[in-house]
Amino acid sequence: MAVYVVLLGPPGAGKGTQAEILSEKLGLAHVSSGDLFRENIKNQTELGKLAKGFMDRGDLVPDDVTIAMVRERLSRPDCAKGALLDGYPRTPAQAAALSQMLNNLGGKVDVVPYIRVDEEELVRRLSGRWTCRAEGHIYHEVFNPPKQTGVCDVDGSELYQREDDKRETVQRRIHVYLDQTAPLIDYYRKEGSLVEVDGAQNIEAVTQDLLAAMPAVAGGAKA
Repeated sequence: MAVYVVLLGPPGAGKGTQAEILSEKLGLAHVSSGDLFRENIKNQTELGKLAKGFMDRGDLVPDDVTIAMVRERLSRPDCAKGALLDGYPRTPAQAAALSQMLNNLGGKVDVVPYIRVDEEELVRRLSGRWTCRAEGHIYHEVFNPPKQTGVCDVDGSELYQREDDKRETVQRRIHVYLDQTAPLIDYYRKEGSLVEVDGAQNIEAVTQDLLAAMPAVAGGAKA
């Protein structure tokens, strides 16, 4: 029977990294909503044209368009064993639609791992990034600082902080995510499928905790 995992986590929690690792270890297709939108728009599919029309007007893409993209993706051969969903669903309404879709395919959401990281750590990870004006080399105050503050190691140009890397912007992004996702977390908690994992650990430890939190799914995981 196909296995379906919904991976949740705020910006800065390392969800994208873990999604890649888990999909490989579990042998499940990694279905990213962001990748789906880009693929459909690039290939000018009917769904892509429809989505682009809404996006160009500054409107939200309706749920039925996103759901149709996910349904088409899950019908492909590489999803025969199931999929790890990343970035979808985002709301309880989308979660209910996904449940109905999987039910029609003879499956269900088996487990929903939530990578939990406190807000201050998320801000620390996301807000310390600086960019060099000349060539765009990237530095981080904590993880990859320049030898001389404010100066690029490579070309000596000034380092500046982009608007979306500033602390206030990062905090807003995190608050928006947490506000929007709280009902979804509650939805899956009530369903009994939510498992929480401490995302403040190193990458390997988070991976091991994620695998341990879903034993029925991870039984055949690669070492």
